[in-house]
Order: sequence, then C-alpha cells, then structure tokens
Amino acid sequence: MRFCDIIGQETEKNKLRQAVREGRIPHAQLFAGPAGVGKLALALAYAQYIACPHRTDEDSCGACPTCLQFHKLQHPDLHFAFPIVKSDEGDVCDAYAEKWRGLVTEHKYFDLDDWYRVMGTETKQGIIYEKESSEIMRKLSLKSYAGGYKIMIIWQPEKMNSTCANKLLKLLEEPPEKTLFLLISEQKEQLLSTILSRVQEVKVPRLKEDTIAEALRREYTWLNAEDAHNVAHMANGSYLTALRIMNESDESQGYFDDFVALMRNAWLVGQKKDYSALLKLRQWSNEMADGKVGREKQKAFLQYAQRQVRENYIYNLHQAEMNYQTKQEQEFSTKFAPFIHDGNVEKMMTELSKAEQQITQNGNAKIIFFDLCLQMIVLVK
Repeated sequence: MRFCDIIGQETEKNKLRQAVREGRIPHAQLFAGPAGVGKLALALAYAQYIACPHRTDEDSCGACPTCLQFHKLQHPDLHFAFPIVKSDEGDVCDAYAEKWRGLVTEHKYFDLDDWYRVMGTETKQGIIYEKESSEIMRKLSLKSYAGGYKIMIIWQPEKMNSTCANKLLKLLEEPPEKTLFLLISEQKEQLLSTILSRVQEVKVPRLKEDTIAEALRREYTWLNAEDAHNVAHMANGSYLTALRIMNESDESQGYFDDFVALMRNAWLVGQKKDYSALLKLRQWSNEMADGKVGREKQKAFLQYAQRQVRENYIYNLHQAEMNYQTKQEQEFSTKFAPFIHDGNVEKMMTELSKAEQQITQNGNAKIIFFDLCLQMIVLVK
C-alpha cells in the first residue's frame, strides 16, 4: 500500500511523512476515526513508507523487494492481529492469515461485517483472544528480518479480551527494541484508558464530499458528476458507505424494511390502538432475535435505526444539505418525519443506543428487541 493509493487524507499523510523524515516515529500510534475513511490503508502505507529503503519525500518506491512484500502483506517484519471467531481453524490470527491477506489486498475499505463474511462467521462476534497476546509477544521478540522496525498492526483493538488487553499494555510500557505498534480503532472509548495514555493518536477524519465524488467517478467511469455528488453527500464522509450505496446491497434494504416495520407498527399500536400490530411487533422482535441474524447484524441494524431517527429529525428542519438519505428513505420520511420531534428524539436515540449496548454485552436478544418495541410504542407520536 502506498500513500498515493489512498483517497484523500492529505493532511494526515503529510504529518506521517514528516515524522518519518525527521526521525520522530512514536513506538505506539492509534489511528482512530469512523468506518470507511481509510484508517487501515493509511497505517499500511505508513508502515511501507517506513520500511522502504528507497522512499522519496512523498512515498515509498513501490518497486523494491520490500515494497512488493508489503503489497502482498508477506513481509517478515509485518504482523497483524484482528478479531476472529474460534473454530476448527484455530484461535489465533495466523489461522486466518490467508483470508485476511485476500480481503485487505482486494479491498482497501471494509468493516467488521465484511471480515465476518470472509471468515464465514456472520452470526458470531469476533474477539482477539488471550492466546493472541502470546503470539504477539513471540513475534516481536524475534530479530528483525531486514534490520529495521518490526511492525504490529492491530485492527479493531477494542475487540481484545481483558487479559489480552492487559498483556498488550505491558508491551506498550516496555516495547522490544525497534518495535512499532499501529492500532486501528473505530471505538477508541472502549479501549483501556491506560492503553490510550500510552499511544499517540492519529485522528483520521471523515472524507470530504468532493473527494468521495471524485473517487467514485474514477471507480465508476459511467457515473455523472451530479449523481456522484449525491452519493457522496449520502455517504457522510465514508467511502465504504458510498461503495455500498452504489452496490445497493440487499443488507441495506433489509435494515430499511426492518426500520419501517418497527416504526409503522409501533405507531399503529400507540396511536390507532391497532393491537394486531402488537402481534406483528412481537413477531418482528422474534425475527430480529433469531440466531441466524447474528449479533453483529443486530448491532448494525440498531446503528442504522439511530441514523434514521436523526435523519428524520433533521428532515423536519428543512435543511436538505444536512440530510443524508437515499431516495427510498426520503420518500418514507415525508410521512414519518413529523413523528420525530423535540419531544421524543432524544429518548428514542437513548433507547436504540441502550439496546445496541445490551446486544454488545450479550444480553437476551428477544427481551431486548421486544422491550425496544414497547418503548417505541410510547415514543412514536
């Protein structure tokens, strides 16, 4: 990965290049920001830039043996840790190395759902297990193959179990010589405060709309400028979201249908006293709690629902430039938005956020989703 391969983030690229040129490379850095903005790609380009023996002021050369090994994610001094699901393949990341390399080399922008699909574990949550900490220590205790930095990239470190996180803390406090930790996080608040205090944060912001639109037109040559900017606006700074809008995934459609079913039936029960809709809500909550759905998709739906509540509230303010919805979502909002207002928007967001947190903590999904239905009945009015 080279800096020139990454969409936008010019300020962040310049800071990283400057740090290398001036010999100011912190031993532990946290690349933090929302999904789809290029955090992992930026960290990979940074790692390759550090390792490249023929780098220029602007980028790694991309042609030397070191760069070619980094491009394939096969350099002996480049290591990874990431969430996995314990299976017959093992409970350490090396068991999934081939699948990981395939995903990262083919897609610069992806998230946990994409990774779970590649692993074939969509209904389970990934963890960085305790055993991985021993693997990290073992790998970093080895002598550097090329005589430079040994680089450990930890993707989604918030997924580490507590034992693994505490062992990592000890490594950060007393790192092996010429070792570089690059942590890639979307929810840094879930990391131990002691870890946060020992890393230098690299804030990776949302991408600008013009940057996304330009990238989309390079990717989809048939796309006209107006449509590219419309998609970029809806993407709200995430190139991953923009790609998904372009691909119109069945998953996004499913989240929309589930949101409509929840809100419409909650309104029918609360405002029209249509108790047949209550039975539909019970069925809806059971379907949402089905083990085939999986906790990651349950969380993804609740995040989607929070976004739609926000968008419907914004819709009432008649500020089109602040609204990030597809045409289908906007059509629903023309009728639904009046029911999201100052009197209920905060409470609705609180209930959806609470449900997401409870799902994350492995709560009983049937109880959580049916309770959410009851809360929406009271609030949607």
